Amino acid sequence: MTASKHLIALLKSHIARDDDQFLSIAMQAAAHEARKGHGQVAQQLRALVDQARSGKVERARRPVPIAQPKGDLAALVSVSFSETRLASMALTDELELRLKRVLTEQRQQHKLVERGLQPRRKLLLVGPPGSGKTMTAGALAGELHLPLFTVVFDTLITRFMGETASKLRIIFDAMAETRGVYFFDEFDAIGSRRSERNDVGEIRRVLNSFLQFLEKDDSDSLIIAATNHVELLDPALFRRFDDVIQYGLPDEGVTLKILQSRLVGFEADKLDWGKAVELTAGLSQAEISRAADEAAKRAILADRSNVTDEDLSVSIQERGSAAHR
Repeated sequence: MTASKHLIALLKSHIARDDDQFLSIAMQAAAHEARKGHGQVAQQLRALVDQARSGKVERARRPVPIAQPKGDLAALVSVSFSETRLASMALTDELELRLKRVLTEQRQQHKLVERGLQPRRKLLLVGPPGSGKTMTAGALAGELHLPLFTVVFDTLITRFMGETASKLRIIFDAMAETRGVYFFDEFDAIGSRRSERNDVGEIRRVLNSFLQFLEKDDSDSLIIAATNHVELLDPALFRRFDDVIQYGLPDEGVTLKILQSRLVGFEADKLDWGKAVELTAGLSQAEISRAADEAAKRAILADRSNVTDEDLSVSIQERGSAAHR
């Protein structure tokens, strides 16, 4: 890869806030300089990358600089700051437009409130596993610079038996006290149809309580629920959300974006992108990203700066086999 391509790749990873990709490209640039006989420059680059990585590890060990949940709430949610941004996601035009609309309404909510209107802030994300629902919650939190509170359903369900309303109230009270993005992943765990015969009565009470709290909630927080099984959700849920956003398997355009973005630091001029895209049919966004990463690993471990068609085809086929087991 030429120096100009390294520079372009570095800027793209910086814009996407992908630190790991940025440092990986910097190491490739160091290797490129070493091959050209610029040993001192290569050594400086490697030293800077090592320093950045050690600093990143040290920062990761520090406590998250936000108030940690306490008491009963600490067992019900985990909290973090997300560095994900929409720019780092491969989205269809329609999906990107809908998510940007949420951000615009949140950022300019004062204009809406002045006219008696409310911004979108209760979202239901539906679609297959690995299609980007969880990443979307992180991206919205990151874009709005809000903490991401993820509800821990294992604790929620086991602790709710006999005390449904009081435990749910803790989470919704937190929404009013601390503005953030509150993420209910695998939402069908409590949102399944109340008429299901094999459902236990307590879970139905959990859903009824959730519906009541959701309808009454007037906080400034974003509430995001995600499910892989929309067909299991109770119909009463849908009208309580401001937006129901559908996710699906990626089309050819999105697939190409994912592959190219994950391999941006490698020489790929000779790759048959069309064939690679064809091979990914039926794979989710997450599986395609993993396949591209595996192809990159093959190139790195072989001391190559280029990814080959074989690297990609083998990695994609491996991910496809794993996904369909």
